[in-house]
Amino acid sequence: MRKILIAFLLISFMGNAQTNSYKISFENAVHHEARINITFPEIKTSSLNIRMSRTSPGRYALHEFAKNVYGFKATNSQGKTIKVVRPDPYSWKVSGHDGTINIEYTLFANRGDGTYSQIDETHAHLNIPATFMYAEDLEHRPVLVNFDVREDLDWKIATQLKEEAGTTYSAPDLYYFMDSPTEISNFSMKEFDLDGQEIRFVLHHQGTEEEFSEYFDQVKRIVEQEKAVYGELPDFDYGKYTFLACYMPNASGDGMEHRNSTILTSTRSLAEGGMKGNIGTVAHEFFHAWNVERLRPDELEPFDFAEANMTGSLWFAEGFTSYYTGLMLCRANVISQEDYINGLSGTFNYVWNSPALEYFNPIEMSYQAPFVDAATSVDPVNRENTFISYYSYGSVLGLALDLSLRQHELNLDDFMELMWKKYGKSEVAYKVEDIEETLKEYAGKQFASEFFKAHIYSSKRPDYQKLFESVGVKIEQKTNKDYFGASLRPSEEGLEIIRNTFKGSPAYKSGLDSGDIILSIDGNEVNTIDDFQSAIQTNASGNIKLVFKRFGKEQETALSLETNPAYSISLDEEAPKKALKNRKNWLEPK
Repeated sequence: MRKILIAFLLISFMGNAQTNSYKISFENAVHHEARINITFPEIKTSSLNIRMSRTSPGRYALHEFAKNVYGFKATNSQGKTIKVVRPDPYSWKVSGHDGTINIEYTLFANRGDGTYSQIDETHAHLNIPATFMYAEDLEHRPVLVNFDVREDLDWKIATQLKEEAGTTYSAPDLYYFMDSPTEISNFSMKEFDLDGQEIRFVLHHQGTEEEFSEYFDQVKRIVEQEKAVYGELPDFDYGKYTFLACYMPNASGDGMEHRNSTILTSTRSLAEGGMKGNIGTVAHEFFHAWNVERLRPDELEPFDFAEANMTGSLWFAEGFTSYYTGLMLCRANVISQEDYINGLSGTFNYVWNSPALEYFNPIEMSYQAPFVDAATSVDPVNRENTFISYYSYGSVLGLALDLSLRQHELNLDDFMELMWKKYGKSEVAYKVEDIEETLKEYAGKQFASEFFKAHIYSSKRPDYQKLFESVGVKIEQKTNKDYFGASLRPSEEGLEIIRNTFKGSPAYKSGLDSGDIILSIDGNEVNTIDDFQSAIQTNASGNIKLVFKRFGKEQETALSLETNPAYSISLDEEAPKKALKNRKNWLEPK
């Protein structure tokens, strides 16, 4: 009966005989394999180029999913083998068909995160570009996919795809299909209604119902606070939004936004740190339902599945979302105001003490995404001195803009809502200059022009001392001279410098480099981090003599330690009443 129903759907789906149909089965899940069958009907051209994607929605670098495909076969409607040639590493050019092309191949998949797929006997965690081939020139056709689940493993299906019947789902076109990750497992699910739409949280984990309930309560509060920023939820397709959370020991930590769903993966169970450690990703990815998925950079429309995708707006799309991540946890009472403020220090120091400010502004940092967004290379790079994550850079700029606006009785929430109304709700893609023009509209021409000139088109640091004072927050810097400027780890020979030394630091100026082994300081042998700290703290002058080994030979250098450039950020409970009121308006629930 099930086969008859599926056959009927293949014929009648959306009244379109040109529906591309997919089937995936998992008989050899124990060895991370899936078997995939695809039918492309009504082919009017003599040949069809079929390919694996090289990218994935939400990622900006190339990932070459074709490397995990083998056992490729192509037949016509009669099951006869037809001609296949390989024009490039990512494509199979099929010809000699009779109007129908059937494809069969095996996929190996063993990374459970927001980009790749993982198949084993715990689940089939599917990111669609990493799983299914597609046909060039047929991207506008509807798609029907049947997930042949392992009933012996009690598997169920969770996805933003439209459920047609049983285990068969549909997408209106290739783009929506590619943007629809799917979790197939024996998961648990909770849901709640918000403004007539269904918010679902699917959780594949090894924990208890009580843990899930506690976690879900936090999720609900976050969703409500993020909706308050924009004034409304997006109109989710089919009236549903689905969190696809996989907190399993075989997963890899990640989060990835999609139009009506998000992937959340972690090795941390809720009982073992995940209750606190995983919730930030929930806040970040759901904020993307507005910012990125619908409020979208022009350069990402349409998303290119064959090439790297680059935009200069990631400081806003990813960075402002990162700013709101911690803020939403605070407003939702998931973390305290003290924890939120103290937590700003790490990102602040990473950004504003980076030598990379000399080379790239936030727009140009965004252009680096194809090289750093889970991209891989084998040659060493100098990222310590030339790159700041656009997540972090945009986050501290979002903080600065919010606090700057609040000094004028404005705020970033209302600006984001205006961007949403102009570009997100109508889904009209924006450019960087559109962000500036909208800020001019909201806060005035002078304010917007000055902010963009100093902090977006250049890399000038805002006056955080003044900004923090306005909301009752302290920013302080230590005066002791103990700054060295290199990352160290113990080795059998001594302390190894494991990354490029920071440009301008004492270690850099003394000629020390990655791979050097520090043997002694002022004649004292150093084998551990504690040895190193003790040696520099007992040196009253701050001038040290250091023996190190490079390429098997001992060398000596002298350097002068400097004041640590790191800042600490904390609540100022003795701040004036006006500042405390401003802080309340900033951090308390909406």
